[in-house]
Amino acid sequence: MTGGAALLEHRRRKDEHFRSGRGPLRGEALAHFTGLAYYSEAPEWRLNLELHPAVHPTGGVGEFTLETNSGETRFMELIGTVDLPLPGGGTHALQVFGPLGDDSRRSVFLPFRDLTSGPETYGAGRYVDAPLRRDETTGQATVMLDFNLAYHPYCAYGDGWTCPLPPLHNRLPVAVRAGERLPF
Repeated sequence: MTGGAALLEHRRRKDEHFRSGRGPLRGEALAHFTGLAYYSEAPEWRLNLELHPAVHPTGGVGEFTLETNSGETRFMELIGTVDLPLPGGGTHALQVFGPLGDDSRRSVFLPFRDLTSGPETYGAGRYVDAPLRRDETTGQATVMLDFNLAYHPYCAYGDGWTCPLPPLHNRLPVAVRAGERLPF
């Protein structure tokens, strides 16, 4: 999890990555880049959530197809779900993914949309990469989900990038005002 000075340093490094030309910006967009826009740090969107592992009928890997912005498909492994507490009460089950064939499983990938998608953030959604921790005694896995690290996929910055779209399960009925926002 990242907060305070560590979050500011993370954002500074990301801006530097973009400024260096190693990010998705090219030409005029790169020449006029002054830094990404972020919401203020929101500690309420930093959570440790129990992972509910996916149960696959064959007992093997659960291959999941994610649609992309370019109409192609991307195959990932459905790792499981986490129950996100919602402001005002209730929870929303979010699906988390990983690359096929990655047995090391140190993190999960969460593509999501929320009520900020479009007016305040990239319309197709944002992503969070979240560390996965496993209790050595119980074997229970926990996802360290920090929406302050939510980022726009490269396809938000221009053509030529193929990005997975959030599945229907990962469309939140609330506004997540944490992480990257418009304008970029």
